[in-house]
Amino acid sequence: MTGGFLARRLLGTLAVLVLLSIGVFGLLYLAPGSVEQTLQGSRPASPEALAAIRARYHLDDPVVVQYLRWLGGVLQGDFGTSIRTGIPVTEAIGSRLPLTLELIGYGTLLATLIGLPLGVIGAFRRGRAADRAAVVTAVAGMSAPPFAVGLVLLMAFAVYLQWFPVYGEGEGFADRIRHLTLPAAALAVGSAGLLVRFTRAALIRELDQDHLVFARARGLPNRLIVHYALRNSLIPILTALGLILTSTLAGTVLVEVTFALPGLGTLLVDSVTFKDMPVVQALALLLTLLISAVNLLVDVGYTLADPRIRFGASR
Repeated sequence: MTGGFLARRLLGTLAVLVLLSIGVFGLLYLAPGSVEQTLQGSRPASPEALAAIRARYHLDDPVVVQYLRWLGGVLQGDFGTSIRTGIPVTEAIGSRLPLTLELIGYGTLLATLIGLPLGVIGAFRRGRAADRAAVVTAVAGMSAPPFAVGLVLLMAFAVYLQWFPVYGEGEGFADRIRHLTLPAAALAVGSAGLLVRFTRAALIRELDQDHLVFARARGLPNRLIVHYALRNSLIPILTALGLILTSTLAGTVLVEVTFALPGLGTLLVDSVTFKDMPVVQALALLLTLLISAVNLLVDVGYTLADPRIRFGASR
């Protein structure tokens, strides 16, 4: 059962990767501008120079031939060379990947530390002021785009109060944490709101179950009530955490640009602007693999949270 489930997930991921690569390649090919114009910039270029650029990057070949050439290199482990920088794509991505993963991890941690307690408080104080405050906070956080939150945090805490740096990644562990706090908070606001909604709804449904109503009536301590309710609500909470990770992966693009962080998001924006197809294709594949890995981890978490759930079984 487990082997069949993993095989189906692997085949599905491969199909998504192929379709995504075709779509991204086609969109970049149809986008305005050209590689040779971007490389030349505003400088006048002779027809010979333009022809040399087109020959070097095989731009005169049909788009299908260009895609198949790229796909053949990928199947051999060669993702090509960046048109913009001239360095291997794997090296360009590898140098920026750690910063993006640190930002995603920090943002997810902040979202969990904020969203989970607020969701618990809202559920146990249902209908009271604390519950209404948690719900309003969740709705406001989910409604605000990460880049807009980032701009507000940047102006308030970096420009006016000067508690945090305006841009950059920092050097050393403590300085890196200080530089990434505002970007991570910008990512965490919306994610925390989502976790509040999921946690609150799951706990309210669980607290209305007869066994917990009876336990509360018998005077069972609140800490035990919270323990049992959270344990039985892990499935929707894990779902929310999976959504948080995937949304953070998407939100980090604009947040990195806002805070001038040299991560994968900034690399993606620069590469799309430059029509750097090898880098954009590799980043699209990497992000798809990361999202697929997150979904697989969530599925594994389901089986750990509820032994009745098995791989490949309907939920």
